[in-house]
Amino acid sequence: MARIVVIGAGVGGLATAARLAVTGHEVTVFEQADTVGGKLGRYAHDTPEGTYRFDTGPSLVTLPQVFHDLFEATGAKLDEYLDLVPLDPIVRHVFPGGGPTLDSCADPAEFTARIGAALGDRAAADWQRLWRRAARVWAASHRDVLGRAIDSPRNLAALAWRLGDLAAIGPGRTLRGLGRSHLSDPRLRMLLDRYATYTGADPRRAPAALVAVPYAELTFGGWYLRGGLGTLADALLSRCLDLGVVVQTGTTVTRIDATGGRVHGVRLAGAAAPVPADVVVANVDALTLYRDLLPTPRRLAGLTDRSLAGFVLLLGVRGDSGLAHHTVFFPGDYDAEFDAVFGDPGRGVRARPALDPAVFVTVADDPTVRPDGHEAWFVLVNAARHGTAAGAVDWRRPGLAEAYADRILEVLAERGVDVRDRLVFREIRTPADLGAATGAPGGTIYGTAGGLLRPANRGPAAGLWLVGGSTHPGGGLPMVTLSAQIVADEIGPAW
Repeated sequence: MARIVVIGAGVGGLATAARLAVTGHEVTVFEQADTVGGKLGRYAHDTPEGTYRFDTGPSLVTLPQVFHDLFEATGAKLDEYLDLVPLDPIVRHVFPGGGPTLDSCADPAEFTARIGAALGDRAAADWQRLWRRAARVWAASHRDVLGRAIDSPRNLAALAWRLGDLAAIGPGRTLRGLGRSHLSDPRLRMLLDRYATYTGADPRRAPAALVAVPYAELTFGGWYLRGGLGTLADALLSRCLDLGVVVQTGTTVTRIDATGGRVHGVRLAGAAAPVPADVVVANVDALTLYRDLLPTPRRLAGLTDRSLAGFVLLLGVRGDSGLAHHTVFFPGDYDAEFDAVFGDPGRGVRARPALDPAVFVTVADDPTVRPDGHEAWFVLVNAARHGTAAGAVDWRRPGLAEAYADRILEVLAERGVDVRDRLVFREIRTPADLGAATGAPGGTIYGTAGGLLRPANRGPAAGLWLVGGSTHPGGGLPMVTLSAQIVADEIGPAW
């Protein structure tokens, strides 16, 4: 039996702790915040009409089998803890210039028919051709990448991909390039581009292999958890406690002891003595790990390309908007948004708030999250990370957040959804706020941006492991949960 310390009680940390505890290890989780869940955040706002409840992180569960497998591996059934509600549409797409909207769904034949009805037969045929390629990319990724540790480019290249898989994956090709070669309708290309932002990346630079992301979502479905996605954190905490895991919130790890090339324990803020450990699992951003907890300059070199962040409005709205659970309102010029969010430091172009961004609105049809006759709106736009560098925006600058919130509401009004006269309240969450709440450097959502090779799960010291969205296999709830499975399998059982 190993003494294992997990740093961080996000989904990755809790899932790893539960998997390790059920195999006989002694596991302690230290979380700097007062609550568990990490970026799977929650917020409640009380009004005379009642309480509004918001998920301030992910709003969608995909690949539900990953979570079924997790709970079964820890001796439970997912349905005993969580109420999964399938979404149709998964996302409603509202394109610039008016015209028909497009509702995505988890039935490929039905979605193709919807594309044909909204955008024409040629668009539907184009999508089917792209879909066949996406299926091959998904199969290769699922078989050779998502369920195993990837430690280096050489390790990735050595995978036994067949020639057909490599042709589909298109090494060196971008997601934007793939869309342009397969999709004649600019609205479908816009739809495809948005999936690059699922990994925090610019579609003009993101690898074409990310076509596996829409394939997974539109094949296995999008799901909501009744009561909000924060209930997943509650369920994982319950599993951990039932399995004997010790979870200490409000406890900050300041250092990992790893003299002689092996971990020996961790140091806590305000504690005189270190906490001994045979194994340390870091559910923190890889940049934080290698900059602060175990300074490793050579590992920092590849972590400078940060993912995008998000600017969020939490709105209490009177009445019924008639919106789908998820609605994305696209801008007239998507590239202008990416130019703004990422900037171009090489040419001296600073990042800045996008004036006409895509706006993603989540409105859950769930009476447990809003008063009767009202709606709880989560409004998200892509944003540059917080900071003072050329590729960042100082979101603490006086007046900026309020002015940008006004602009986002104005953009929604321009696109036919004006709620300014129906607001009960609005609250703002900037990338600076996310960074302060979760320890994510600059408030970036996914750590490093969008590549196939992220920081390895195996750390540079024996007994050190990484889980979470900044490490392999990537960001998003299912990928984070898979990283926990990879690490637990690599550590192995106590017996």
